[in-house]
Amino acid sequence: MDMFLAVLVSVLALVALVGIALFVFGLRRRLIQRSGGTFDCSLRWNLPEDPDDGPESAAEPSNGKGWVYGVARYSGDQVMWFRVFSYAPRPRRILERSAIEVVARRTPEGEEELALLSDAVVLGCLHRGVRLELAMSEDALTGFLAWLEAAPPGQRVNVA
Repeated sequence: MDMFLAVLVSVLALVALVGIALFVFGLRRRLIQRSGGTFDCSLRWNLPEDPDDGPESAAEPSNGKGWVYGVARYSGDQVMWFRVFSYAPRPRRILERSAIEVVARRTPEGEEELALLSDAVVLGCLHRGVRLELAMSEDALTGFLAWLEAAPPGQRVNVA
């Protein structure tokens, strides 16, 4: 009987912990989206300079590796990017409008189609010399490019 009670208490504690973790996870997402201006956006950071450089698996865009699912939020002249599967209250990356240079636009290829949302468009960018890719829906892409082009007068904007 004591063994049964110990197992039951352990299982109930585990269920309570999982419930609390899921609640906090959902609350974080709600707080990120509360101020508006958010969109689903996967990110692949610090890509090799040239697909011919480095090992093939790391450089091929179609291998689907390196993508992290996230939520991006506009905040003035910045886009704050948060990992979806995280409890961190702060953004993982902050992209400044004046430092973003759009260099390419494409559809997901190969295994990438499985790693990204079904309607995603991939945008290749440079941010302070770091190559990155953002994957978002066509609607989010239209908004993102409009946000980039709406830079205050005098700011250099490069949109492909």
